[in-house]
Amino acid sequence: MKPRTRAAHPPRIELRPDNRPLVPPVYQSVKFELETLADTEGVWRQEEPGYSYSRGGNPSTHALELEIADMQGTETAVVVGSGMAAVASALVGLLASGDHVIVFAECYVPTRNFLRTVLARYGVTHTLLSIDDHQGLEKALASQPTKLVWLESPTNPMLKIADLAFITGAARRHGALTVLDNTFAGLHSHLDCGVDVYVHSLTKYAGGHGDVMGGAIAGPASLIDSVRRDVNMLGPVLDPHAAFLISRGMKTYYVRRAAAVATATTLAQQLATHPTVRRVHYPGLVDHPGHARGLKQMADSGTVLTIDLVGGPEGVRAFTDALQLFAVTASLGSTESLLVPPQLMGNMSLSSEMLKASGFTPTSIRLSIGLEDPEDLYADLCQALEHAAALAS
Repeated sequence: MKPRTRAAHPPRIELRPDNRPLVPPVYQSVKFELETLADTEGVWRQEEPGYSYSRGGNPSTHALELEIADMQGTETAVVVGSGMAAVASALVGLLASGDHVIVFAECYVPTRNFLRTVLARYGVTHTLLSIDDHQGLEKALASQPTKLVWLESPTNPMLKIADLAFITGAARRHGALTVLDNTFAGLHSHLDCGVDVYVHSLTKYAGGHGDVMGGAIAGPASLIDSVRRDVNMLGPVLDPHAAFLISRGMKTYYVRRAAAVATATTLAQQLATHPTVRRVHYPGLVDHPGHARGLKQMADSGTVLTIDLVGGPEGVRAFTDALQLFAVTASLGSTESLLVPPQLMGNMSLSSEMLKASGFTPTSIRLSIGLEDPEDLYADLCQALEHAAALAS
């Protein structure tokens, strides 16, 4: 064999069956081969286990899918390249032209926009309600056939706690599926709440370090198989190395989450008594309207809290600019604490009626709490609040 050929076919290291790596390897390969054409045909026809082309499946991504399904308590899952890819893939895979969707104003803005712009071009209609409008939900379900109800809990950014028993029960009575974007509550929450399909941005708590993007759709195979089929055709696949990084992050998921939840709870309690904070929205506070429901539905109270400042938008700017430890950027669930001011939320695109129902105000600031020392974070928040108050006086 000549050198040029050997370079294209390097030696392979085959481990003995009982000599396994403690950390699974990254299967950074697009293509896989089998010994015979018959075996290859069996894999291609999905009559035998195996892999042929990474757009349709890869050992690294498959391992992550098994992990996601196990933690979320579902039969199966499919992973994709981002949280928004998971949203789009779930909607495309579960809907057809002429279907109707109920979605709530207290919802991730790109999700609403995807329904309003992209899917509307293909004949999918939707009704927008407030997540507290139970009467409106019953009326909408009764007025026309509905394929699915899409919701989040806690909601973004005002952290309302949806009544999942009511919403899933109403949807089921009318033959509709319930799809829950479970990103805020986490993979370990809402296991027995009647939800049909779960969607996650793995970019957040699963990856956890702000260095990798991914998304997942989890549920019964009868539903996820159609989503997987469309993912294979459309191609929003997760790269094997990204899957490896997310799997690595999952090993510390519970300890990271517990530490950040403890800090978020402490900060919420402290900020609730601060004179320049009008209100703290956090399910872990006993005066939160959804506190009791959150204790019943969720595994914890979450790492995100939203504060409404006393004063106006200029105070928000002064507060934001004075912070030292909070990065002003999108996302949540990172090791660093993050902040999103109202100017970057996009919620102002709602009608005045829906904006009022959502509870969102021009001084609502979302805080995602990381792994820093809680005393340092509180000191940083206090100095920024004092700076904003001094400018306003």
